[in-house]
Amino acid sequence: MMLKALLLQNCYKLSDPALNKQLARDLLFRRFVGLDITESIPDHSTFWRFRQQLERRALMEPLLKEINDQLIEQGLYIKSGGVSIVDASVIEAKQCRPNKTKSGGSTQDPDADWNVKAGSDGKRKSTYGFKAHLSVDEDGLIKVTDFTSGSAHDSNCFTDLLEGDESAVYADSAYQSQKHADWLSQQGIGNRVTKRAYRNRPLTAEDRLFNRIHSGVRSTVESVFGVLKLHYGMAKARYLGYQA
Repeated sequence: MMLKALLLQNCYKLSDPALNKQLARDLLFRRFVGLDITESIPDHSTFWRFRQQLERRALMEPLLKEINDQLIEQGLYIKSGGVSIVDASVIEAKQCRPNKTKSGGSTQDPDADWNVKAGSDGKRKSTYGFKAHLSVDEDGLIKVTDFTSGSAHDSNCFTDLLEGDESAVYADSAYQSQKHADWLSQQGIGNRVTKRAYRNRPLTAEDRLFNRIHSGVRSTVESVFGVLKLHYGMAKARYLGYQA
């Protein structure tokens, strides 16, 4: 019941108190979580404690796997021979401004860090927060997740996001390295990571064609991040620490 309540909370971007109120007045919410009309509703602090327990016991990833396994059983998610599309996106920390506390310490989230990247306009943009690393299939279904501080390089989580039985892996040029190419070759996985130019070694016409052919598939994960940030509040962390 508690897990179903958290699923509703994420779907509708509800705070813990708002989730408590919604369960009190919405019969559809009650029906989904399995609460009878006469049963009492958990206090908002109960939802917070339950979420903390899931994090402490490292149950978030097993729960995601269980959901995906049930989708496989229903024929809604084809795992064997599928592809993985990998990317990362920055999440601003709940407390991101470097203000001082009364004791002289910083008010910034201690688990977060600065991320600096060039924007589409060419200007460097700094964000204090975290990074969400995702692996999705060609339909945009999230398969694996990971979270790090904002300063971690995208490629650090590359192999951890893969299941090892994909037919191919798509990612942008930040994941391009000989180490990753060798790993994919050893696993028998097709390497569709975007080619990039190096000093004194520009992209060839073949490399540019390769990038153009596979860019359409790779863009799927960018759409997933767009939906998560626009509709599910992932642009900014709701809580302090990695529990965000």
